[in-house]
Amino acid sequence: MSNIRQTNDTTTSRKGRRGTTFDLLAVFAGIVLVVTTALIGWRLIDERVDIFLWFPPLLAGWEPHIGPGTGPALVTAALIVLYGPRCAQRMGWRGLLAAAWAASAAWTMFLALVDGYQRGIADRLTSRDEYLHDVWRVDDIPRMLREFSGHILTDQPDHWTTHVGAHPPGAFLLFVWLDRIGLGGGGAAGIVCVLLGASACVAVAVTLRAVGREDFARTVLPFSVLLPGAVWVGVSADGVLAAVLAWSVALLAIGVTRRGWRADLAAVVGGMLFGFAVHLSYGLVLGGLLVLAVLALSPRWRPALFAALGVVIVVAVFVASGFWWFTGYQLTTIIYADSITKTRPYSYFLWANLAATLFVIGPATVAGLRRTAARPHILGKAAGLLVAAALVAILVADVSGMSKGEVERIWLPFAVWLIVACGALPEAQRRWWLTGQALLALLVNHLLFTPW
Repeated sequence: MSNIRQTNDTTTSRKGRRGTTFDLLAVFAGIVLVVTTALIGWRLIDERVDIFLWFPPLLAGWEPHIGPGTGPALVTAALIVLYGPRCAQRMGWRGLLAAAWAASAAWTMFLALVDGYQRGIADRLTSRDEYLHDVWRVDDIPRMLREFSGHILTDQPDHWTTHVGAHPPGAFLLFVWLDRIGLGGGGAAGIVCVLLGASACVAVAVTLRAVGREDFARTVLPFSVLLPGAVWVGVSADGVLAAVLAWSVALLAIGVTRRGWRADLAAVVGGMLFGFAVHLSYGLVLGGLLVLAVLALSPRWRPALFAALGVVIVVAVFVASGFWWFTGYQLTTIIYADSITKTRPYSYFLWANLAATLFVIGPATVAGLRRTAARPHILGKAAGLLVAAALVAILVADVSGMSKGEVERIWLPFAVWLIVACGALPEAQRRWWLTGQALLALLVNHLLFTPW
């Protein structure tokens, strides 16, 4: 018997080493993709092709620096790496979610503060391209919604600024509301964006628990907290978009897996959040793949009907207010075609977008996706569907050509779900992979300056 046991242990050890080798090869392949797209990007710049990237494949500039957030970010990363996995397994569920939100917010905030408070937080949302630039123009919200589409095209003197006109009015409306309650300044709005964006990791965990994988949720949570994409969550509106979509999926998961009026209410509110999400960004219509992945887990039609009701309510409110999504989208494609995208080669960004996404999800997620591809059953049906939906959403967005560059922030709503693949990593290696995630974010934030 001892010989058999030793043989089994040896076989398991070999498989473990082989799996780790393949993980590292997958990460190396990702590095090759990043380096290749960087070299080609610099060659295009030398050839005077305006790809509008200063440090391809990212919209960033080379600027090694430290700041007031450096020390706290290092300490936060170390604490999460050392104690995160253990706390995630031992803490009570509600306390764990609160701690995760606080840790995610701290991690995101400290990364932003590496650039200093003014440059890293207060000024991020006040540039001439950002939402706050046009808030002063709104003295009547109903009229703004009625006339919104009339100011999208840029061939008129009173057109919306870049981010306002390139999105449905939902995102702009959020910042108008913040201004109305006294949180309209760049600093206040930036902090609100960090707090809301940081909650996405909690929504992902709630979703996994709702579909019967609390053990998996606890495993994934430290990786969600140390998301390298936190570099772009703080501070950008896209982090808020990621959180809204994530909470939509979380509430729908509750509505699908439970019964009674509370489940029906969760489905309605989840549907309303998704309806609002597609009015935050046209690209979030691809978030419908995540919604369908959750609804597919139930053979009952009731949750889907209540979710549809929620979507219809929000769409009806916007239509009654004078904004029709399809009109806005059609006009946005016109200004998009006439923007910097016309000098950005499709053939280059088809690959550069994927390279930029690797900075958001980190090496641990790459290894997790590799293991998931090799053994699809390892995540289970529910988690596997969520990862697959997020991956398909990114690939569709990439092939569409409607996301040429800057996807390190634009695809945050989908990237937060790819982190679920980290649950496939061996327990003994998780701290090492967490370290890799933290190091990537710290290097990006300390070596580059990103405008988002």
